[in-house]
Amino acid sequence: MEGKVIGISGSVVTVAGLKNPKMNNIVFIGEKSLVGEIVKIEKDNAIVQVYEDTSGLRVGETAIDSNEPLSVELGPGLIGSIFDGIQRPLDKILAKEGTFIGSGVKVDSLDREKKWHFKPKMEVGKEVSAGEELGEVKETSLIKHRILVPVNKHGVIKSIAEEGEYTLNDTIAVLENENKKEEIKLMTKWPVRTPRPVKEKLAPNIPLLTGQRVIDTMFPIAMGGTAAVPGPFGSGKTVIQHQLAKWSDADVIVYVGCGERGNEMTEILSTFPELKDPKSGKPLMDRTILIANTSNMPVAAREASIYTGITLAEYYRDMGYSVAVMADSTSRWAEALRELSGRLEEMPGEEGYPAYLGRRVGEFYERAGRAKLLSGKIGATTLVGAVSPPGGDISEPVSQNTLRVTRVFWALDASLANARHFPSINWLNSYSLYKDELDSWYKKNIAEDWPKLRDKALATLQKEAEINEIVQLVGYDALPEADKLILDIARILREDYLQQNAFDDIDTYASMSKQYKILKLINQVFDSEEEALKRNVLIQKIQEIPIKQKISRLRYTNEDEIDDKIKEIELDLEQIKELNGEK
Repeated sequence: MEGKVIGISGSVVTVAGLKNPKMNNIVFIGEKSLVGEIVKIEKDNAIVQVYEDTSGLRVGETAIDSNEPLSVELGPGLIGSIFDGIQRPLDKILAKEGTFIGSGVKVDSLDREKKWHFKPKMEVGKEVSAGEELGEVKETSLIKHRILVPVNKHGVIKSIAEEGEYTLNDTIAVLENENKKEEIKLMTKWPVRTPRPVKEKLAPNIPLLTGQRVIDTMFPIAMGGTAAVPGPFGSGKTVIQHQLAKWSDADVIVYVGCGERGNEMTEILSTFPELKDPKSGKPLMDRTILIANTSNMPVAAREASIYTGITLAEYYRDMGYSVAVMADSTSRWAEALRELSGRLEEMPGEEGYPAYLGRRVGEFYERAGRAKLLSGKIGATTLVGAVSPPGGDISEPVSQNTLRVTRVFWALDASLANARHFPSINWLNSYSLYKDELDSWYKKNIAEDWPKLRDKALATLQKEAEINEIVQLVGYDALPEADKLILDIARILREDYLQQNAFDDIDTYASMSKQYKILKLINQVFDSEEEALKRNVLIQKIQEIPIKQKISRLRYTNEDEIDDKIKEIELDLEQIKELNGEK
């Protein structure tokens, strides 16, 4: 049934006359059929949040209720695509409309004409339930798209398509359940605000390896874990998320640019297609979905964009993949919530944010996790959210509500960024609550002494901070030799291990094997110099041996050359032992 527009306040439109309106239903507004979502119902009126520019909309225009919630299309063709916040394909809109998106543009999210090669995995007569794999489509060179029995559907397979070429609208299987027949196509839909179900959540005891030393070594994140990356403007939040998207060992990456500057999103859109996956050598876009909602796009679509991203991630998780979602940034998403809440005349909470901000943040991050799926397979959705607190003050509501629900905190420091130390993760303020759960994996797959080496490195860096306070009072020369050694080793850890050049072809990514070898070598240097001090050898004398310069070049050394370089440095360690009186 049609309704009428009776009030307009920016992107919030009041509609009267809809029959039995339901919360979160999609409504098409006006002559241009602008897409909106019912967010509030007052007596006989529906308050609609419009996802497009409402310029030119008039009171009295019609509104049509679709009787469906905001949903995304799920099927082959998602990987490698670039969508806006409500899953409109930006490349298709560019071809149709030009550089700027006009109001009321209607483009299918997924290509209905393209044919996909379907290969069946089930036979007629077999009984199947939700989540089971009916067949597969080779979506890209890296991803096999598994066609699953949709959620809440089950039955006996009455027919299944033979191997061949099919469009998204073609029926590839028919299920019969209690004399009712259900047609299954290559494409399905799912409401973005509803989490996709799983059998059970699993413990986060496998790390998501990122190739970033400060993360993998000091503050690891579990596969299926959650992380917050708060930091002031210019501290490197976006670059860190780019690095995780490029190099983490997730099977699928969903990058959500939520309210970010257009030039940053342009950089992503231009560089990602040129990047190669480090494991396969294939294009990185063959396992990536990009969602771009820049700061000049309608604010309501920004609020929906992270739900679109996490729903696409859950879809690929249900196929048994490990998916990593980069949300950059949730502060801009929260600002969209605040603006819409103000237009709805809701009671404001702290700093004007809606009182339900904490619940919304929690609901979003709770959709992460490693889980046993309906099919019995294991899949994971890892969530990394950047936070952009004004002035870098993490006491503000968005940062605090995020820290309550995430288990990893990578604290970006403006002073480190200004000193050109990147990634600018402050090792004194950051933490990972996954460390203890992941230690058994590191011991089994990397080395038995990995946790010990990591803890010793962190303790050295913390001790350095304490000694630096003393240096401010008495000066470096007045320090005992043992404290000078701590400062010396801590400098190596900071400058030659934690620092990493995202724009260097070699240093941009460090395997766990390389990380372990370098960290173990630094520990050997520490132990050798400690022994030398016990024999009354001065730090100044030890520093004449050119070990530090060679260690500083290790991070720019190829993986296949690292062992030889380390052997050279170990020969120099013998010189320290000779100073120590040992052979």
